[in-house]
Formats: sequence, structure tokens, C-alpha cells
Amino acid sequence: MRYEIRTDLALEAREGYQEAAESLRGVSVEEDYDEQREIRTTRVRIESENGAKAMGKEQGLYVTIEAVNLSQPDEGIHREVSEKLAQCLKDMHVFHEKSSVLVVGLGNEKITPDALGPYVVRNLHITRHIIREYGTSGLDGKMTFELSGLIPGVSAQTGMESLEIIQGVVRETQPELVIVVDALAARSTRRLSRTIQVTDTGIHPGSGVGNYRQGINEKSLGVPVIGIGIPTVVDAATIVHDAMVHVMEPLNEKEREAFLGETITPQLRTMFVTPKDVDETVKRLSFTISEGIHLALQHE
Repeated sequence: MRYEIRTDLALEAREGYQEAAESLRGVSVEEDYDEQREIRTTRVRIESENGAKAMGKEQGLYVTIEAVNLSQPDEGIHREVSEKLAQCLKDMHVFHEKSSVLVVGLGNEKITPDALGPYVVRNLHITRHIIREYGTSGLDGKMTFELSGLIPGVSAQTGMESLEIIQGVVRETQPELVIVVDALAARSTRRLSRTIQVTDTGIHPGSGVGNYRQGINEKSLGVPVIGIGIPTVVDAATIVHDAMVHVMEPLNEKEREAFLGETITPQLRTMFVTPKDVDETVKRLSFTISEGIHLALQHE
């Protein structure tokens, strides 16, 4: 039996197949490790429908930036990760000095593990209204881009799906690119608050916690969409599963299935765990992402 991984990270979905010794065609992986900065960058590209179906992800590029100290209040590492993020954004989209970008912060601001997106938008230096009114003369010479932000909230607060709100804003403001930021779910606790995923496939809100919504991507918005996310929660059932691996070693497949069925109850599958310092960490990481967006847009 191969345990079903609940994760938003393409890297972890790919690792699940490696652990099960299964071949997976149509998926390529490239890895780069900066020993001096201790930053690992992994590029997972899903190139075929077969790979997309097997991975449970859309076809496209998924870049994962991992830094062990990212969850710590280390300004140096956060600056370096912001620069890596900026480079990822530049690799996925060609920015110019008059780029028009809409940044959407998904999530519920009143629930800290889900507040990453709104925090990022509030940290941004919004310029669209200034440029529309006064031009670029009142801004720094490097900040000629039009940057706008949107926090659509959640359907329980607005009665509308996030996609419906975003579609309306995109139709009226016509940005050339939409960047969507959201909190993610991870399979591994070691990746919580230490990993940033950047993808050119957009985002499916709530997929990591089993709350599926229509995808926010180029197909649904009509403009390119880049998704940025950081895992802030992990499935409680996965933690129990990983803790029981050594106990299940002597068991055959049928016995393991029965054991997991008794141990991982349906109630456990609806629970998610987050670090105790998530309040400070999410606020800190939101600045890392917003700084990365600013660096990508600055005209040199």
C-alpha cells in the first residue's frame, strides 16, 4: 500500500513516487544546492498529461526554494531567499520598466496559518494609483512598474469565490501578470515555514487541506498567473503515519492497510498541525515574499 500524500508541493508529490520505487514519465527534476548559503533549489517540470495525472498537479514548472534557517529571524538568509525568489519570477515572466502586475493575497487574515497572502499584499509598495494620477515622477527612478494588490478574503466572509472577485478585477484593470500568494500544506514537518514554491500554473485554493476550489490560472483569468506559496500546516494523519513506519516494517501489505485503517481515523484526517510560533514566522516570511516581488519588478 502506498500512503496517499496530502501536499501542495510538487517536490513532495514527486518524492512519493521515488519512495514507492515507481517510475514516472513526463516529469523531470533538476536540483541545485548553494553550499555557502545553504539554499537548495529544485525544479520539477511536469511535461505530459500522464505526469500531471500521476502527480495530481497541472502541467508546468514548479520551483522549490528550501532554506533550513528560513523560519529563523535571520535577515541575511531572508534577503538571499528574496533574491532567489526574484530570479525565479524573472525566469517565468519577462518584466519591463512599465510592467503592470496584480498581486492577490489568498487566505483568511483572521487565521494566522492562512494569513500569508493578505500579509504579503499589505507589505507591498502599491504604485498603480500613483502612476495613474501623477506618472512616475513622484517615485524612485527604479520603481516605474504598476503594482496593484487585492485581498479577496474567503467565501465565508464575502459570499463569493475568490476566483469570481479576481476575474472582475482583472477584467477592469487588465494587468499583464497576476501573482497569487497563498499558504500551503506540506507532507513533511521539516518543510514547514522553510520552503517556498513558485509555479507558472497558478494556484488551486484550499487543495492542500481538502477544500477544493476552481483553479486561479491563465485559463480562468486570461492572463499569465504565477503562484507563490509557503507551507504553514501539515496533515495530522501524515504525522501519525510517519511515526508508525518503523512499527509497520514487519507487516505485509494487507496487515499494514488494516493497521493504518485502525490508527488513522476519519476524524484525524480533518486535522492539521502548525508550528507554535506560526504568528511571528508568517509575518516574517510575508516580508521575504513581498521583497522578492519588489526585486523582480525593479528596473535596473
